[in-house]
Amino acid sequence: MALSYRDLAREYGTPSYVYDGARLTEAMRRLRTWMHAGVEVFYSLKANPNVSVFGLLRAHGARAEVCSLGELRTALMAGAVPDDIVFLGPGKGDEDLVACLETGVYAIVCEAFDELDRIEYLAGERGLRQRVLLRINPATAAAGARLAMGGKPRQFGIDEAAVLAEKDLAHRYRNVDLAGVQVYAGTRILDWRTVVANTRYTLDLAERVATVTGMRLDAVDIGGGFGVPYFSGEDELDLAALAEEMNPLIDVFLDRHSGTRIILESGRYLTADSGVYLVAVRSVKESLGKRFAVTDGGTHHHLAAVGLGSPLRRNFPISLVGSDDEPSGEWNVTGLLCTPDDTLGKGVALPDLKPGDVLGVHQSGAYGLTASPGLFLSHGFPAEVLVHDGRSYLIRARDEQDDLLRKQLHYDFDRR
Repeated sequence: MALSYRDLAREYGTPSYVYDGARLTEAMRRLRTWMHAGVEVFYSLKANPNVSVFGLLRAHGARAEVCSLGELRTALMAGAVPDDIVFLGPGKGDEDLVACLETGVYAIVCEAFDELDRIEYLAGERGLRQRVLLRINPATAAAGARLAMGGKPRQFGIDEAAVLAEKDLAHRYRNVDLAGVQVYAGTRILDWRTVVANTRYTLDLAERVATVTGMRLDAVDIGGGFGVPYFSGEDELDLAALAEEMNPLIDVFLDRHSGTRIILESGRYLTADSGVYLVAVRSVKESLGKRFAVTDGGTHHHLAAVGLGSPLRRNFPISLVGSDDEPSGEWNVTGLLCTPDDTLGKGVALPDLKPGDVLGVHQSGAYGLTASPGLFLSHGFPAEVLVHDGRSYLIRARDEQDDLLRKQLHYDFDRR
């Protein structure tokens, strides 16, 4: 990235999220280079739903996996065509399902039998036949996933045994076109062997389900869950080793099902490395022998920094931007919320700090802003900036106080 983080902090203020477009497109290029040519990459907008972030990825070949009306509108605004959109997630409302039907998304990923019934009814009302993929909760968990999504009692999908007990399920509906499966066994996976094992299981399960239920296999969504290294001791996912074992599995499957779309979901892998959360030091102090740097940001913008989804509290990489000084000791980097949990980094090795210094929390492009309680203490959300081809673009203006109050309704109870 040609522009310096310190200059960007000066131009756009802090706190801000900055995304490096070159890293976004490089992550997409790596997947396209190593994955089987028959695999289509669907970007999981939940990881980072900014329309410009997805717009850049879409321009480099990404399709869209969405889980809400907001994400569906974002994908369409960024230029995604309906045939390259899948809509998934538990607890879809009728408004969600109707939007999918009227937009003509490629597939709704169905999470429950009663959801199938509602799609049948709503599609029938509109004289439509909607393609549906069944999300299946696999009988086994992904052993190498930092966060298992299957193999246990879950709100996600229909249990494998329950699906396999439904003989000729595909023929019970007139307006639901059961045409494939989706399995998402786990996320934050760094061991390529786990990905291969999940893929092998999913492809085999898809064929068993198709045989039992009578559905076609227009598409098989093999999930994804590719991880990125956040902490010391973690290694990057070895895409070369992964491709060597996984691509032949897909070759064999496509030899038997030549028209099937193979969908790979990816959110964290595509965006995490691109993002840095920039905060400015407002105050430095010492308390009972520990040094604290209090910043103008906090975990209301970056809840993942406190270990959300991780069994242990570990620090994201944090640096003093624009400085080559060696660390002088350990610092606790906090935000300005009235809770001791508002700690971006604990015992972080940093140089001597002073008010006005700018710190960067790295690996913050995924599940940073999107998974954080930005209204806590009514601070609102920070700015987002995308750097692409040597230029910076403000892609989300920071919240002002008027933004926070605009939707609130005030009644003068003193006069009643």
